[in-house]
Amino acid sequence: ANMRIFNDCDGVMNESLLDQNADAIVVSQFTLHASTKKGNRPSYIKAAKPDVAIPLYEKFVRQLENDIGKEVGTGEFGADMKVQLLNDGPVTIILDSKNKE
Repeated sequence: ANMRIFNDCDGVMNESLLDQNADAIVVSQFTLHASTKKGNRPSYIKAAKPDVAIPLYEKFVRQLENDIGKEVGTGEFGADMKVQLLNDGPVTIILDSKNKE
């Protein structure tokens, strides 16, 4: 909620969800942990199993709701969902809790 990933009035990535009073949606997808190191088919063998992943997902959603003070949109965990979005900007941010570089 506090990560400054949105542009301010000067076009500098200097504002957070909170600064912009923005809404959020959290969509689970195994591809966030798909390994493509071997062969042509992504492997998700290292992704957490549902009995671990679902409580973590739900905890993250609850924490984000608490942080921004409003309901967070979600999909259905493990479902085949069609999500349409508009990417705004040439930025990809990878968050790795095990590598804090």
